[in-house]
Amino acid sequence: MASSKTARANRGSGGAARDAAVAAQYLTLDDATRYAASYEGWRPAARYFCSRLHVVDEALRAAPHGRLLDVGCGPGMLVRRVLDIHPGEFQVTGCDRSPAMIEAATALTKGSDDVELRVARVEEMPFPDKHFDVVVAMGVLEYTDADSGLREIARVVRPGGLVVVTMLNPLSPYRLVEWFVYWPLVRVLGRVEGLFGEPRHAADVSGIRAIRLARLRRMMRDTGLRPEDAVHYDVTPLVPPLDRPIRRWSRKWRDHPEKTVSRGARRWLGTAYLVTARREEHA
Repeated sequence: MASSKTARANRGSGGAARDAAVAAQYLTLDDATRYAASYEGWRPAARYFCSRLHVVDEALRAAPHGRLLDVGCGPGMLVRRVLDIHPGEFQVTGCDRSPAMIEAATALTKGSDDVELRVARVEEMPFPDKHFDVVVAMGVLEYTDADSGLREIARVVRPGGLVVVTMLNPLSPYRLVEWFVYWPLVRVLGRVEGLFGEPRHAADVSGIRAIRLARLRRMMRDTGLRPEDAVHYDVTPLVPPLDRPIRRWSRKWRDHPEKTVSRGARRWLGTAYLVTARREEHA
C-alpha cells in the first residue's frame, strides 16, 4: 500500500516525536477509562463530545446499511451508540492504534454479535479495498498523518459509500486561545510550581495538528472523496478557562445538542467541524 509506505516515511522524517506523544496518551486501561468518563458530566469536554455525537448521528441518518468502520474508535463510545440506535442495520468494525482503547471498547460492547474490534492505525488499516459501506473517522485525523489516513479511508470504502470525518477547527476563538494562550500558560505555571515543590499544573504535548475546512475538502477530493456537507459543532463564544465554571450551571446542551451546531453565521464559533463525503463511483 503506497499510503502505508508514505506514513512510515513521514514518521521517520520528523514525525517520530509527535507519534510518540500521541501514543503516550492512552497506554493503559486506566487512560482509556478516564477518556470514556470525559463523555459524562458537565465539563467542557462533555459538551464537546455530546455535540460531536449529535452531528455524527445526523450524518448516519443518510448512511447506507451494511458494513460500518469506526476508525480511531477509542473506548467504543460511537460503536456502542451505533449498536444501540441502529440495531441490526450495521456490521460494525472498530479499530484504534491503542491496545488499551480496544480493550475498553471490547468491554463496552461485550455480548454484541455485530461488532469486530482490531488494533490498527488509520494510516495502515488491515482491511480489503472497497470493503465498507460507511467509514467514520471521529477525532482521529488530528493525531495522524492526515493525508495518508484519508487515502486509506478512501481505499477501504466502496464507491458511493459514505465517509464521515470530524476535525478540530483551528480558526475558532476557543482553539486559538486554548492552544496559544491557555495551555502555554499552564505549562509555565507548572514549571514555576516545580521550582518550589510538586507542580500541580501540567499540559502534555498532544500531537494535534488541526486542518482548516477548505484544506481538508481539497485533501478529500485528492483521494477520490467527494465532499457533500459540512457542519460546525460545539459552537460557543466562551474561551478557556471561562468556559469551565459556566458549564457547571449552563446545562441545556445535554438535552438540546442541536443548539450547539451551526451551518450559518455562528459556524466560526464551532470548536470543531464535520464533513460528509462520498467515494467517487468511478474509483
